[in-house]
Amino acid sequence: MGGEKIVAGLIAAAGVHWLTACAGDKPITVGSKNFTEQVILGEIVAQHVSLRLSQRVDRKLNLGGTLLAHQAMLQGGLDLYPEYTGTALTSILKLPLSSDPAEVFAKVRAEYQARFGILWLDPLGFNNTFAMVIRGEDARRSRIESLSGAARYASGWTLGVGYEFQQRPDGLPGLLKTYRLPLKGSPKTMDLGLLYKALEQKQVDMVAANATDGLLSVMDVKVLRDDKRYFPPYQAALTVRAGALAARPGLKEALEQLSGKFSDEIMRALNYQVDGKHRPVNEVAVTFLRAAGFMA
Repeated sequence: MGGEKIVAGLIAAAGVHWLTACAGDKPITVGSKNFTEQVILGEIVAQHVSLRLSQRVDRKLNLGGTLLAHQAMLQGGLDLYPEYTGTALTSILKLPLSSDPAEVFAKVRAEYQARFGILWLDPLGFNNTFAMVIRGEDARRSRIESLSGAARYASGWTLGVGYEFQQRPDGLPGLLKTYRLPLKGSPKTMDLGLLYKALEQKQVDMVAANATDGLLSVMDVKVLRDDKRYFPPYQAALTVRAGALAARPGLKEALEQLSGKFSDEIMRALNYQVDGKHRPVNEVAVTFLRAAGFMA
């Protein structure tokens, strides 16, 4: 089913109730890190697995950061959780970052299996990397589609960024070096939650956001194409302990059904349903699974 139908289903759904997993001898433990997108993915996986395998699933969602989730996997406290390729490459493997998504994924998959006995399933289908965003009206008026196009904008940009983006190696310094964006004054640093408000109120003309931010699904904004592929890939995929797969016939096949079922647009809509509409995560998960054809 196409992404547009899934997004439409997410927006239209109401009054959906959580389905209780069937009990099993030993539950499959699904984890997530401690931000909205991860919790949503963890809940979708938990519901999907319990339905497909008719087994009880324990949830350890909102667990913490990358290192905590990874340690829980190594110690057997988690059987699986969603991770991002760029995060795994730099934070866990401590390897140099590449801008080639296929290369990064292949490296991460091979290293995780060799070092940790953890398998990376095929990507879920979205890439939560950085996104440079401008107002839709400005993009249409100046016909700007890409960062290279923004670099040719003679009037220059008032840029809004989060504190971390200004310092990190894959952030502002490299961006300006790669594209030579004309800036009006120094970038304005602010909390991430204020970036879109500052853009809407025209305090800034461009912001450094994330590709799956929920507000991107409802605001009149333009995500500029990173045509020189400066930003590293952060493809999301499910990571699973090899031991858990061996002990659970059918688990790998069930999880692989979710590969490719997401897109940046779908993930934005999911995030907005929770952060913007304040819908319960379990209801949003049911809505997604129904819209994607996994649930009647």
